[in-house]
Amino acid sequence: MAGRETKEAFVTLATNDTYSLGCLVLEKSLRKVGTTRQLVVMVTSGVSEPMRNQLTRVFDLVQEVNLLDSKDPMNLMLLGRPDLNVTFTKLHCWRLTQFDKAVFLDADTLVIQNIDELFDREELSAAPDAGWPDCFNSGVFVFKPSQKTYESLLSFAITKGSFDGGDQGLLNLYFKDWSTKDIARHLPFVFNVVSQAFYSYLPAFKQFRQNVKIVHFIGATKPWHHTYNTTLGKVTALPGTGHDSEFLQMWWDIFMETVQPFLDSSLGGLVGELASLKIASTGTPGVKIELTDRERRLNWEKGQIDYMDRDSFSNIQRKLDESLNGTTSPPSFPSTTSPFSSVGIKSSTDPTVTSPPVQPASTKPLLSTGGAKSSTDPTVTSPPVQPASTKPLLSTGGEKSSTDPAVTSPPVQPASTKPLLSTGGAKSSTDPAVTSAKPASSAPTSGILKGITITTKSSVKPASSEKKS
Repeated sequence: MAGRETKEAFVTLATNDTYSLGCLVLEKSLRKVGTTRQLVVMVTSGVSEPMRNQLTRVFDLVQEVNLLDSKDPMNLMLLGRPDLNVTFTKLHCWRLTQFDKAVFLDADTLVIQNIDELFDREELSAAPDAGWPDCFNSGVFVFKPSQKTYESLLSFAITKGSFDGGDQGLLNLYFKDWSTKDIARHLPFVFNVVSQAFYSYLPAFKQFRQNVKIVHFIGATKPWHHTYNTTLGKVTALPGTGHDSEFLQMWWDIFMETVQPFLDSSLGGLVGELASLKIASTGTPGVKIELTDRERRLNWEKGQIDYMDRDSFSNIQRKLDESLNGTTSPPSFPSTTSPFSSVGIKSSTDPTVTSPPVQPASTKPLLSTGGAKSSTDPTVTSPPVQPASTKPLLSTGGEKSSTDPAVTSPPVQPASTKPLLSTGGAKSSTDPAVTSAKPASSAPTSGILKGITITTKSSVKPASSEKKS
């Protein structure tokens, strides 16, 4: 066993400082589950010196790789294919011939349980891809380092290429008998649980969740892109990513405890922002790490919008107001002038009530057929209420008609008042004070008010009805 511990290794790849964050968390997750194998990270020229120093501090080996290495004549054949540079950088893992066997892990994976058993598998062992199970996912695979295999892969890449433009398409074409030759080379899905499985196969995910060994955060949005609250110590998953909140929290717990304190704050971009994070004390608003404008635009195009925070409607509305260089106009209130005044009839309201402001009720004038005075008295202001609608008292002569809306405690809707009508200069009046009893029926009466005939009916049918001219 002692020999295997030094001759077998877990291998990952960092092409820039941001993906180095994933490598650092992956390394800690492997140590946490008690692996006994060597840990190797391959780095390209895109990784800064400060980040390389941090990788060197925790990994057993930091291996520089360069696809266009002039010392390797096979690489010269790829000079005319710059699009394949990043794709084939992963293939350098076959050049780690100081190891007898190795397991490659993408930088966006997280180890949940010990996986040293993978070294009992043969090349090429991998888990089925969730999108097309007859292909394997190249985020996790067992391989045997060999210079011969490396050169064969490069030659195959030049002549055959990759059906998806990436390393997964290339490796599936090269190891084309994976799906049919040996079932022992099919790793159980728990060794590479991709994020889509959390939603596409939710019942199975709930059933076998405790068996998950490796989580793979595939997609453009990575764990380090999600929002983290330093006060609560909680991460908020961006919508539409498919990333499980529990596994994301595991990633961030490892990052904040063992990686973030050692980051160089002089680095730029997202890494520099994360390096400057300070754990907020209780009661202090949490600091949130957000996506860059470019990353946010990418998520918008994919429909992954942060509705709860930076992309909330209130923020969008404020931005629109600023762009228009103005503010929303103050609310307007309707005029207090009564729209029901007419010639010969006086109508007035007293809009002096200002505390609290209320919408003034429509005030209808009292109508008269012969120059009679009509008015309302809205002087009651405590408490402010909506004045009841006042219907006019009608008269056939010059008699005075009025209402008294002074009673406001408790506010009630006044009973409907119907006028008593007269056919000759007799006095006509109503007494609106009685509201608790229904007035008795009266005999049928008809009258002519300046050309308008008003007729009331009683429960007794009249013998005859004549129209007066």
